Amino acid sequence: MTAHITHIWRLLKWGRTLARHGALTGIERDPLTPGPVRRLVRVARFGARIPKQPRYADAFQSIGPAAIKLGQTLATRPDLVGDHAANDLLRLQDALPPVPFETIRAQIESSFGRPLEQVYSRFDEVPVGAASIAQVHRAVTTDGRDVAVKVIRPGVIDKFNRDIQTYEWAAAHVEMLGGEIARLRPRLVIANMKRWTARELDLRREAASASELSEAMEAMPGYRIPAIDWDRTTGKVMTMEWIDGIKISDRDALIAAGHDVKDIAARLVNAFLRQAIAEGFFHADMHQGNLFVCPNGNIVAIDFGIMGRIDRRARMWLAEILYGLITGNYKRVAEIHFEAQYVPAHHNVAEFATALRAVGEPMRGKPVRELSVGGMLDGLFAITRDFDMQTQPHLLLLQKTMVMVEGVATALDPDINLWETSGPYVKNWLRDELGPEAKAADTLIENWRTLQRLPGLVKRIEDAFPEKGGAPPPPPLGEVKLIRVGGGWRYGAVAVIAAAAGVLGASLLHLHL
Repeated sequence: MTAHITHIWRLLKWGRTLARHGALTGIERDPLTPGPVRRLVRVARFGARIPKQPRYADAFQSIGPAAIKLGQTLATRPDLVGDHAANDLLRLQDALPPVPFETIRAQIESSFGRPLEQVYSRFDEVPVGAASIAQVHRAVTTDGRDVAVKVIRPGVIDKFNRDIQTYEWAAAHVEMLGGEIARLRPRLVIANMKRWTARELDLRREAASASELSEAMEAMPGYRIPAIDWDRTTGKVMTMEWIDGIKISDRDALIAAGHDVKDIAARLVNAFLRQAIAEGFFHADMHQGNLFVCPNGNIVAIDFGIMGRIDRRARMWLAEILYGLITGNYKRVAEIHFEAQYVPAHHNVAEFATALRAVGEPMRGKPVRELSVGGMLDGLFAITRDFDMQTQPHLLLLQKTMVMVEGVATALDPDINLWETSGPYVKNWLRDELGPEAKAADTLIENWRTLQRLPGLVKRIEDAFPEKGGAPPPPPLGEVKLIRVGGGWRYGAVAVIAAAAGVLGASLLHLHL
């Protein structure tokens, strides 16, 4: 187990890096920041030349791959980190400095156990894209097919694993501060981030996710996934079909090519809804750099390192919540939150419905250009505080992806009304799932399964795996050795350093910058 002093040393270096880039200014000013943390932030920036405009992306890039992944997540949460910070962090989704080609060649040859020329007849040395964990090159296979080759950056796995240990250590100490930070469950946030990124570090799992999503979306016209070349895919190298298309972010080029950008925007929204609500398995990294439009108008998605899953029970609740907001049925939306145990039972359903109305009603019937999405999310976040709603880590990916999809869709069609676009799909799905035929089938299946189980076994299973809430059991949290001063936990100098580490771990997810 890593020693406390090692974690502290890393945090001091990272904190100093953040301070030099002005990334601690917001935390210092935030009224929610604990006093000891605020004082330590002042120490961290002492003597540093602070830029007038914080450079969040540069700071996270300097710290390493785990910080970059955290920054990319924060870029989708302007409600938490502020519009300026979110916009700056978007730079982490663009090109990052690539590693030298000889390093990439060595990684490929080590993975396949043979020279690169025996795997690919041509391999472009200059990458077409470079991210925090991997970079992508264009190549031609020995049988003449154009492919994209994704290669894990050498050394990134070890560095990520080292850094994430410190994130876990920091989150555990931050959670000990209690109050608002504890309600947001930073340890669970980091645990989920660790799990998501672990999938990105094994390209065979990413390839499997692409294959699974491709099968799930076969019935969705106008949306497709590149084919995987399994013979040229390992844990550190993935080969897939090369896609010739226009980046979905290049609206002018799409229009010049004769594409209907309004149709593309609506199709993208409904493709996401199909994945999340109907399939329960969705592409959770749908930013503009990962979406292309082919000459025939098909939307093609790439980069499947981050995928989300939602079980059927939670999907039903989510669909009802979304449709309730679309139709203005705030009472039903509030009831679902209580049924799913997202809101503690001691609160009043009617009061929660009124709070939802205050957020949802101004949005109905208006185009997105007349709305402040950041303001709306900020309002929802305030409700979670007022009604003691704990963070639901299994929904963080969904929320993050919804913000991404909305951003891409509105860039294509600023006048799109997301309620009207998504309403018919959600209504039809709910009709199919909650209609009399579906209910009858569910009842027959459930009754048959109940008859097959002995009462004692049923009780033991239900005690171990309660089905009362919409959230699945949280992932197991790793053991973290806490610093103890004297007889137990209290604010020691070292403990305050751990609290400040929330900048890099879970607390930054939930402190307004």
